[in-house]
Amino acid sequence: MNKHHLVILIFCAGILWSCGSDIRDDQSVSLPNIIYVLADDLGYGDLTAFNENGKIKTPHLDQMAAEGMMFTDAHTSSSVCTPTRYGILTGRYNWRSRIKKGVLNGYSTALIPGSRSTVASMLKNAGYHTAYIGKWHLGWDWTKDPEGQVDFAKEVTNIPNDLGFDYAYGHSGSLDMAPYVYVENGKSTAIPTDTTVNTGKYSWWRKGLTAPDFVHEDVTPNFFRRGISYVKEQAGSKKPFFLYLPLPSPHTPILPTREWQGKSDLNPYADFTMMIDDYMGQLLAAVKAAGIEENTLIIFTSDNGCSPAAKIQELVEKGHHPSYVYRGHKADIFEGGHRVPFIVRWPKVIKPGTQSNQTICTTDLMATCADIVNYQLKDNEGEDSYSLMQLFRDKPIDGTLREATVHHSINGSFAIRQGDWKLSMCPGSGGWSFPKPNNKAVIDSLPPVQLYNLKNDPGEKVNLQAQNPEKVAKLQALLTRYIEEGRSTPGTPQQNDGEKRWAQLWWMETNKN
Repeated sequence: MNKHHLVILIFCAGILWSCGSDIRDDQSVSLPNIIYVLADDLGYGDLTAFNENGKIKTPHLDQMAAEGMMFTDAHTSSSVCTPTRYGILTGRYNWRSRIKKGVLNGYSTALIPGSRSTVASMLKNAGYHTAYIGKWHLGWDWTKDPEGQVDFAKEVTNIPNDLGFDYAYGHSGSLDMAPYVYVENGKSTAIPTDTTVNTGKYSWWRKGLTAPDFVHEDVTPNFFRRGISYVKEQAGSKKPFFLYLPLPSPHTPILPTREWQGKSDLNPYADFTMMIDDYMGQLLAAVKAAGIEENTLIIFTSDNGCSPAAKIQELVEKGHHPSYVYRGHKADIFEGGHRVPFIVRWPKVIKPGTQSNQTICTTDLMATCADIVNYQLKDNEGEDSYSLMQLFRDKPIDGTLREATVHHSINGSFAIRQGDWKLSMCPGSGGWSFPKPNNKAVIDSLPPVQLYNLKNDPGEKVNLQAQNPEKVAKLQALLTRYIEEGRSTPGTPQQNDGEKRWAQLWWMETNKN
């Protein structure tokens, strides 16, 4: 071998070593532990990391943002609970399922069929141990006796375990929806023997059957305790884990524990938010103490904007704006309904103190996790999901990550966002803020659609639909295509659930003449 050949061999060996090093690095981060914490009814402006004038102290989540990546333009797929949760787990817009508006209740049947892939089933197939601990609100099938009453001693079917979760513990609906019963891997942990109701200004819940081990004030702490225990148990395992921790708070009933009552000097909702922040601090500390911090991907976000139950006006009068500079709140098609805080920490991959202004959606978890485990999504999986991995790695993107993003309100109203432009296919809020859909006198006086340039008008104050008919038509056509093709990502068209023309593209009817 001559000197020239030796140099070539050394050079090639160096390339192979370098490539091998990159491959090893990629493999070492390709199977991180994944923790997804979903707050309930937490507003964009309720974390001081997202609101420079915020009055609620959230030091642990602010620290998480400083150590990871903040997304300033993150959105839920719906402005209410159930639909967003469907989108998170399936990577599919909720309105493609049978739930076209509203939410489920505590006795509703299972929304996600066992035949549909979820984040959990995909990760389980990739070698993960998977767990759900918290508020489900996606329906499961209670066993009923001949009289049609739920038999809580019998096994529950079509449960989270059938959708890929090795372990499942939680309650069926919101914390203000009966029955108030914990279900663990398909079995009630206790039989309800009493009926409770609370009518407090902040802490109300509906009358309903309650199990003796179900204490409303302790539900959020209970879920965090169990989540932290799960992290500790799994830390010593050779398997990576996925923990889906959907909280029932700060949704009603607003129940800060005694330690946190009055701590905010604002109101009980603010106290409750501070309590959640403290528990997040405990969870983050547990991850660090377990020695798995470096390669654990933790996401914290909310299922929609702040609810009026927080007594928003009380907070505003004290200088705190739960929706920050954005219009509306939970249930609305306006930004306050679906723009949410979104924080990601993954030290192995994400540089501390980074920020992304890309528009993302909570449906993007499916494609992101598929990217992590190197799984190619099928045409009928994650139809509305885009991978966030390029953003996590802080790599430049040519243009935008998502072609466009569809928003949805509690009454089934649509909006579509592309770049700075947002087209809402309704004349009012589509939800609970003014002008409400049932305020016919006002609604009838407004244009049938709303077009806003969010860069210039983040508060959605000036409707530009009359001045921009071409933009309206373009966005209408894109929304129509997304609906009719059953997907918003590239791929083979799919069928939405329900009747073929379920969407009732009313604007076509309105404008056909």
